[in-house]
Amino acid sequence: MFSENGELVDEMFGRWKANPGSVDATWQAFFAGMQFAGALPGQPGTGSAPAAASGADLRLQTGVVRLVNWYRQAGHLQARTDPLALAHPTKSPLLAIETYDLSTADLDKTIDASMYFGLEGCPVTLRELLQSLEETYCRTIGAEYMHIDSLEVRRWLAGRMEPVRNRFPMALRQKYRILMTLHQAELFEKFLHTKYVGQKRFSLEGGETLIPVLDAIIERGPALGVKEFIIGMAHRGRLNVLANTLNKPFAEIFNEFEDNYLPMSTHDGDGDVKYHLGFSADIETADGQSVHLSVTPNPSHLEIVNPVVEGRVRAKQRLHGDSERKTGVPILIHGDAAFAGQGVIMETFNLMTLSGYRTGGTVHVVINNQIGFTTNPRDSRSTQYCTDIAKFVQAPVFHVNAEDAEACVAVAELALEFRQQFKRDVVIDLVCYRKWGHNEGDNPGYTQPIQSKVIEKKEPLSRVYAKHLAEETSGGGGVAAHVSEAIGEAFAGKLEEAVQVADTAADEYKQRMQKAYDETKAFVKSGQSRKRGMEGFSGRWKGFTHDYSHAPVATGVPDATLDRVADAVGTFPAGFTPHPNLQKILEARRDNIKARRHLDWGTAEALAFGSLVLEGTPVRLSGQDSRRGTFTQRHAVVVDFNTGADHYPLATLDPKQAAFDVFDSSLSEAAVLGFEYGYALDDPHSLVMWEAQFGDFANGAQVIIDQFLTSGESKWNRSNGLVMLLPHAYEGQGPEHSSARLERFLQMCAEDNMQVVYPTTPAQYFHMLRRQVRRNFRKPLVVMTPKSLLRFTDKKPLEHQAASPVSEFTTGNHFREVLDDQKANPAAVTRVLLCSGKVYYDLAARRDEAKAQSVAVVRLEQFYPWPAEQLAAVLSRFPKCREWVWVQEESQNMGGWSFVEPRLRAMNFPFEYVGRDASASPSTGSHHVHEREQKLLVDGAFAANPSGPIGPGYVGWVEPTAHGPAPANGANGSHGDKDKTATTKMKPGGATA
Repeated sequence: MFSENGELVDEMFGRWKANPGSVDATWQAFFAGMQFAGALPGQPGTGSAPAAASGADLRLQTGVVRLVNWYRQAGHLQARTDPLALAHPTKSPLLAIETYDLSTADLDKTIDASMYFGLEGCPVTLRELLQSLEETYCRTIGAEYMHIDSLEVRRWLAGRMEPVRNRFPMALRQKYRILMTLHQAELFEKFLHTKYVGQKRFSLEGGETLIPVLDAIIERGPALGVKEFIIGMAHRGRLNVLANTLNKPFAEIFNEFEDNYLPMSTHDGDGDVKYHLGFSADIETADGQSVHLSVTPNPSHLEIVNPVVEGRVRAKQRLHGDSERKTGVPILIHGDAAFAGQGVIMETFNLMTLSGYRTGGTVHVVINNQIGFTTNPRDSRSTQYCTDIAKFVQAPVFHVNAEDAEACVAVAELALEFRQQFKRDVVIDLVCYRKWGHNEGDNPGYTQPIQSKVIEKKEPLSRVYAKHLAEETSGGGGVAAHVSEAIGEAFAGKLEEAVQVADTAADEYKQRMQKAYDETKAFVKSGQSRKRGMEGFSGRWKGFTHDYSHAPVATGVPDATLDRVADAVGTFPAGFTPHPNLQKILEARRDNIKARRHLDWGTAEALAFGSLVLEGTPVRLSGQDSRRGTFTQRHAVVVDFNTGADHYPLATLDPKQAAFDVFDSSLSEAAVLGFEYGYALDDPHSLVMWEAQFGDFANGAQVIIDQFLTSGESKWNRSNGLVMLLPHAYEGQGPEHSSARLERFLQMCAEDNMQVVYPTTPAQYFHMLRRQVRRNFRKPLVVMTPKSLLRFTDKKPLEHQAASPVSEFTTGNHFREVLDDQKANPAAVTRVLLCSGKVYYDLAARRDEAKAQSVAVVRLEQFYPWPAEQLAAVLSRFPKCREWVWVQEESQNMGGWSFVEPRLRAMNFPFEYVGRDASASPSTGSHHVHEREQKLLVDGAFAANPSGPIGPGYVGWVEPTAHGPAPANGANGSHGDKDKTATTKMKPGGATA
């Protein structure tokens, strides 16, 4: 039975049976699994050992064991989960008794069914076991859980499904509630369909069972310790969920259909379509418990909201001190095509057990329309089920027929109980259909005519369920007697009364909708409008404002604070051995602070983080390799050289300090950036940061940037203080690792929606981080951070490196949006070079080398919000200046030039451009060519006539047009490996020089 190594197996089995710990983990797992499958004596639930089947009929018993195992494994293939199916699924060969050397002649033989929950200790026939297997695994619930490695999880699930044959006890009150929620879901859609003909609403018709599913989860939640559910929602059914699950007032929903929104203030923004909006409410359950619900606003890239929801939940759990992750639960509602097709699904699943991102498991509900827009499943996925992606994290999946409302509700309760028990994701595949097209203006008959014909004949789900209740008898509809007893109270004698109550409640529901509709119409007719959108500044956000201010904020700290952080950075616990090289680096940082020398970037960052947590402000940083830092600059975590133990210096400053969290993330941009955005959404009092390994990696999260970061405040009245750290600078590392695409962020800047900063000194970086959480508003902060400037080097003078004296960190200092040239004599300056970022150090070095006293180098540290007053004040200090030059490393069509040029012109400063030619790729792939180009652009900035030739190749000046600068030399499609540099000379108003 156990292969040709039978003696060894017998010996190990004997040891395991006497003492499981006497054999290694591999044997333990093997025997435990065999016992669960029934291949060893002993039932799966208790480990007891009832009498085995007769040795004379080993064939029969072996076949029984295999049969049970395969029904658990593949019963879902034969389950009747599709409400559009016209016939039962074809019998799967995997479930045919003949496959296991059994026959119809064996059906009435008595067998040992002790491996099957619910039949242990009972003499049963193979026929009775087969009936129980069919009822458990092949009715309207198809359960997939045998892909899960954990035997504990498998036993837990089987132990709940098999004894009741997947028909869970349900009282009359709960059945009545299901009927009512189905009525309300349908009535709401019908009302909208008749009152707002042709308007998009993404109807839930055909999938109304989602409402009783959510209702069941919410009702069950408080008893399992849940205080709050955060929901990420698909388009389909969103309005229905808002109305019937979160009790959003009908009048507010109807007002959004009227589209007569009148701005109530300058802070309402542009708003969003009604099926993208969020809402939150406190809901009282039937037994008087309270639970908070929140639907997160999201764009049409629907699944991109998933990590945002997870981040929100994580923040709430920390604020509630919920280390067990029971009080806050994420619910993600998906469409079937999106669930199978969107990569962010996999990225978000992968966060499930990661220390920096786990939320204790997510309840996923797939509204399985069995179609994506107009695309059939066979054209939209390569898997059997849309939910197969969930198997890679070993999440159980329940496919359930949406026309069996009780089965859907039972699975919903089981899913929540599983999540609370095992802190893992679980998936409900709600197999339904879509009555109308993708939206109410589509005709599904064009592309799915056969399916549409079936749907047209479908009865409303409330009527389907009402018929089921009418047919229900105390005998359980043919279910075995012991199962009928478990199900409990039936509708006998009470059904008619319950239906009458439901009809009365439905009439009252329709009257409430009509009243709200009439009030809304009257409101519109009077020329008024209710405010649309979400309240942005309540709860944790109370006291904050939309308004950006350029007013400086004092962000310096006392010397004592600096020293306290220094001691933590450069001191290690007793018995802890850091890497010898790292020990020297960290001790040097400590000594530089305490001796009041110059500090590098990593030291400045540690001082910013440490001072904040000492002041009670939590700090959270995540990203790929962020604990050490991509460029070996951070070392937020020190690893013991001998034991591998972790030490977080900034987490040991004071017993009463705020949390300091830094995490190495999964190799994901979209999910992790979305997670941190969601975290910052619910915790404005923390400094929340995401760091890209290189700045261009942000490309992988472009949807989060476009749809949330830059526009969330305008669309949904939701501020956010997330910081993005994007390493950026041209250092010859090739096209990808040079540019963080500064120009893309600048292009999206408007209405003070975010901050784009390119600091050049450690002190500026220090004050910028502290400033982010010391003002009464929150705006996303996009930071171009350095690479080569991170550390000191002995190869060049200190003044030509990114270094700051300790005196610039102390009390009285603050972030400066523009840095003046302190070396320049304003009376002698005839040329001002305005730049941003690393190129400043090249320009300053050349100025000092050439002793060019007539040249000043001014740094624009903040691009947006545009510091017009500060910049004008600095530039106006040079009354004799005749040549104004903007210098950048990036190609002319990239970087800051296109953004700053019209603004500088509006300030009446005639700036010229000096930098690389326009190009399709961010930079050359040759380090040698890069060095040559860099020299040419620095030479051009100091040339006698910046508008004249400054070197060979693509060099010269570009004549502007009325619409701005024309393409630079070489930007007309010519090719070659020449150096790409160009200059442009501008006069006020865009005239040619």
